[in-house]
Amino acid sequence: MGAKMSKVDILVSASRFEDLKDALNKIGVTGMTVTNVLGCGMQKGHKEYYRGLAVDINLLPKVKVEIVVSDVPVDTVVETAKKVLHTGNVGDGKIFVYDVQNVIRISTGEEGRDALQYHEK
Repeated sequence: MGAKMSKVDILVSASRFEDLKDALNKIGVTGMTVTNVLGCGMQKGHKEYYRGLAVDINLLPKVKVEIVVSDVPVDTVVETAKKVLHTGNVGDGKIFVYDVQNVIRISTGEEGRDALQYHEK
């Protein structure tokens, strides 16, 4: 069986994304997918007022960073994200870690760990 591959999803506020991106780059993460998303945790969002009435806002803007790693240890990615994002306040974000069965690069047909490697031509 090939090298273990893991997917790490990190939900973070947009204001903290650049710090996270720079830290991940320093530990050797070479690719990521970034999506603007809406969501909330246990705090159920925050109150906003419209025409003087409190309105529940349940979905807050966040950034979802998706990374698949094989060469960079998952624990290194997680610890780096925790170190960069931790303030101790509600809204620091969440990290989800998944096992990846396979990765297929469509352009070359490479699979597994090889599909995650980029070679200069």
